[in-house]
Amino acid sequence: MACDFSSGDFDDGFSAPQIMGVLNVTPDSFSDGGHFLAPTLALARAREMVAEGAAIIDVGGESSRPGAKPVPVEDELERVVPVIQAIAAELPVSISIDTSKPTVMRAAVAAGATIVNDIQALAAEGAVETVSELGVVVCLMHMQGAPESMQQAPHYEDVVTEVSAFLEQRVAVCLQAGIPRQNILIDPGFGFGKSLDHNLALLANLNRFVATGLPVLVGISRKSMLGSLTGRAAEERAAAGIAAAILAAEQGVRIIRTHDVAPTADALKIQTAVRRT
Repeated sequence: MACDFSSGDFDDGFSAPQIMGVLNVTPDSFSDGGHFLAPTLALARAREMVAEGAAIIDVGGESSRPGAKPVPVEDELERVVPVIQAIAAELPVSISIDTSKPTVMRAAVAAGATIVNDIQALAAEGAVETVSELGVVVCLMHMQGAPESMQQAPHYEDVVTEVSAFLEQRVAVCLQAGIPRQNILIDPGFGFGKSLDHNLALLANLNRFVATGLPVLVGISRKSMLGSLTGRAAEERAAAGIAAAILAAEQGVRIIRTHDVAPTADALKIQTAVRRT
């Protein structure tokens, strides 16, 4: 069943976090680029993830991996709109559009998306106004720099405090624009302009973000921080990603964005059952 973000889904500390399944319809994403470019393959993967326990499917048509180049809006629309339409027509799942472009946001919502997942936290011209007008849920993510250069020399005096302050400021902008607080999620942005130490500090202090009262989303699945710690290639990082998901869930994170839906769902079921005892 699709998530209702205004119904208190995220208020019960004993409920399992929602799982957001990653569906990249791009040729160059770091882990699954090129796997689901055809709408039929993308829909098949969405079916699989829903069966495995995903409550949200996050559709992205522009890679945000380190070094990625911007994608023309026409290309992004061509990639994501048919996939969103197909998922919305068949599956009882919330659909998120992973984009920073207002034009893509509008087309995706018209096709059936109900969440905007923006790595730029609605910083693009017209993005805040677009989300306010559309009346959909938005996830505001922190990123230092841009994908092309964000990992070259990330620097913070205090990464947790600075990321928190940024998200607080973007939330204030959204509220001022008329976006209801219950429609806002926040994401500290693991791997987006952060070193390994920065990422570990954020993972250890997710409770600081949870304390805002806003639902927190994290996406650590298969990322380079896990490779740095384990020495494993992207497709071999499921176990490390699950460990990170459990650490996040223990601190009250409400949404786990992952490529590895089935094992993550199983692990979260155990974690939730223990918390309920």
